[in-house]
Amino acid sequence: MFDKIITFSSHEDYVNLKEDHPTPIKTNVPEWYKKLSHGPIQKTIKGCMPFLDTLTTGYLLKVPQDIYIQHNIENKETKEKDSFVTIGKLDPGFLMSRSLNLNADMVGNVHRKEQLEGSPYIEKNKNLPFYKVLNPWVISTPPGYSCLFLPPMNNTDDRFSIIPGIVDTDTYKNEINFPFVINGDKYPTLETMIKKGTPYVQVIPFKRDRWKMKVEKISVKTLLTNKTFFELNVFNTYKNKYWNKKSWK
Repeated sequence: MFDKIITFSSHEDYVNLKEDHPTPIKTNVPEWYKKLSHGPIQKTIKGCMPFLDTLTTGYLLKVPQDIYIQHNIENKETKEKDSFVTIGKLDPGFLMSRSLNLNADMVGNVHRKEQLEGSPYIEKNKNLPFYKVLNPWVISTPPGYSCLFLPPMNNTDDRFSIIPGIVDTDTYKNEINFPFVINGDKYPTLETMIKKGTPYVQVIPFKRDRWKMKVEKISVKTLLTNKTFFELNVFNTYKNKYWNKKSWK
């Protein structure tokens, strides 16, 4: 079986910088997870293959520019709470007539809060506008494949997270930008620098199939048989009998 290819493309000047290129997300497994031990006596989440799959499935995008955030902080002129995002101004000559999708202005790109009216994101973002990260990468997949974009699962930055989405990357040939939400549940006010290179998007390509659901009964005998088969071993049963190793490179 041939490997499926996902391609990340950008302007040659940016690619040649060799900074913040996408990587398999397995390169970003958190240190706390690596330090865990797991055995028959002391079992931990490190033995849970479904959890490991969340940390190693797909690819990782990193913030391409420093983003300085002052969120829910009083505006000295209006005396109202406001959100300010400052991004380093790029040399227009480097942008090659703006063909590179990076923010060229000191002020970040923004979505008005009304665009998400009624969603739980409004309250979490402290009823303020939603800024977005401009992404310099065009992402392409084979025919019939789309991509799910979400915050890195079980390894999200606690200050902010993107709003998840799905894009048909086999037909859409432009950069995809990512609106983000400030974690107002933890930070009622926030003044911070999100450094370039910060992991912020998990990219999971998947094949589009037609699905139809059904609901059916399962007998007690079948349930007991399945459970007995599972419990014959006391250690790594799911890993050894059910789990399939995945390849992301």
